[in-house]
Amino acid sequence: MNPKQEAYKKQAQTIIKNLEKRNMEGHYFADSKECTNYILDMIPMGSSIANGGSMTITDIGLLDALKGENYQYIDRMKESFSKVCSANYYLMSTNAITLDGELVNIDGAGNRVSCLIYGPDNVIVVAGMNKVTTTVTDAQNRVRNTASPANTTRLNKNTPCAVTGVCGDCLSPDCICNQIVITRRSGIKNRIKVFLIGEELGY
Repeated sequence: MNPKQEAYKKQAQTIIKNLEKRNMEGHYFADSKECTNYILDMIPMGSSIANGGSMTITDIGLLDALKGENYQYIDRMKESFSKVCSANYYLMSTNAITLDGELVNIDGAGNRVSCLIYGPDNVIVVAGMNKVTTTVTDAQNRVRNTASPANTTRLNKNTPCAVTGVCGDCLSPDCICNQIVITRRSGIKNRIKVFLIGEELGY
């Protein structure tokens, strides 16, 4: 194991211990294939599955793998939001996670963070170790100045950060930073399951 991977593993162990204190379940995998296989084995066949917009779960092949199996896939672009909220499993990433085990997410419409907070029986959060920060403040800065500029560019949004690559704290009609949610604890034990991967994934 190279030094970077070793450091990721040690950081992940710290985060997982802190997630447990916050009623969340944590796992660490050195690579995305191992993580994807674990999640596929974990979810019972026939389960209903929905997802939020996430480059991470798309890039690691998890979404395509689930669609190819005997699951009830709920397409968020075609089905009602109430159906998405009633899924057995909801898949998403997180914009940032602190070493202390807090999840920080910033949304435009709020549909993704809504399902994180309440609704689906299980929430699976998959994140590369590049999304780890020291504090909640660092996490918010990461989202505003790393994730949001990349996402507004990807989505062809007309925002200051799409032009400059830096958060302008805008109130633009195209703003994707309307809802800021800090998950410091899960009200239902282990409803939120966090899968950390020792790779740089997503934005």
